[in-house]
Amino acid sequence: MLKEIRPAIASFLLITLLTGVIYPLLVTGFSQALMADKANGSLIVKDGKEIGSHLIGQNFSDPKHFWGRPSATSPMPYNGASSGGSNLGPTNPALIDAVKARIQALKDADPGNSLPVPVDLVTASASGLDPEISPAAADYQISRIARLRGIDAAKLKQLVADHTKGRQFGFLGEPRVNVLELNLALDSLH
Repeated sequence: MLKEIRPAIASFLLITLLTGVIYPLLVTGFSQALMADKANGSLIVKDGKEIGSHLIGQNFSDPKHFWGRPSATSPMPYNGASSGGSNLGPTNPALIDAVKARIQALKDADPGNSLPVPVDLVTASASGLDPEISPAAADYQISRIARLRGIDAAKLKQLVADHTKGRQFGFLGEPRVNVLELNLALDSLH
């Protein structure tokens, strides 16, 4: 019986060593050598302090900043440990009420704005962590921010254009704007 168990134990130990130690060390070493920024979370550093990530949204509620997509994570918005959407269907009264409340909050923050409200400002993403909004969502907020900060709207429009990323590989996805990067650029204007 020992003669049959010994190869099984040796195979188990060899596979454990290969897949549990050597392979992870090899992959970690390559990722750190070839793309350390991405391997470490695509962190944004300002004045030597980590302030966020290019990959995870942050909750901006100050009307002088661009706002991102609503987040359905709990117990707080953009909680990376609780990624997930609300899972409310399009006919669910709770979703309809939430969207109506978000539209009203946007209109209350900028009563003179007659542009149509972009959908990504009133609906959460599937992960609840989306760091980006559409250029239309950024444009919608320009009048509010220009009024509150005393900045020319054309200058803000150019700032949004400068921070708009095109489709990935030229054909995947839609153009988008990273809210944290845009707000950092906005704050650096003064």
